[in-house]
Amino acid sequence: MQSEEKIQAHLVSVWRESKKFFSVGGREGMLVLTDNYLTFIHKTESKMKWWQAITQRQVINFLKSKNTMIHHDGYGEKDLSNDLENSKNVRLKFDEIDKISFEEKDWGSALFLEYEKDGKKENFQYAIAQDWVRYPMKEPTKFLKVDWAPFVQYVKERQKFTK
Repeated sequence: MQSEEKIQAHLVSVWRESKKFFSVGGREGMLVLTDNYLTFIHKTESKMKWWQAITQRQVINFLKSKNTMIHHDGYGEKDLSNDLENSKNVRLKFDEIDKISFEEKDWGSALFLEYEKDGKKENFQYAIAQDWVRYPMKEPTKFLKVDWAPFVQYVKERQKFTK
């Protein structure tokens, strides 16, 4: 991470599902938007107590305002830099993103992302979970309706090449 790079948006309790044929299940994590990158963190060094508190606060904030360009206390550039040391976390330059869009569904709001990283095409759907079931596997049961427009616009405005 570059020293002058700042976090522009930080979303927790994000459920990512692959949109590939025969793909099953998904992953919970954080979407972090910086000046130059979009990052999905699913392996974090953040403490569990912080995570639980911040997810509850995020749900309350989204019930008041649907804007996705938010930043949470207790997670900064240093934390992001530490999390990026784990190779399982995905960091994309804006120009690596082939397609970014969003759609309102009956169950919530979905962000769609297509990109090519290391010669491999990926296609994911992201949604912000409000409620979870923990048994037999942790999966969301309810999603939030949010406004992905400013998030998508931020990425598109910073892409040098659009496809």
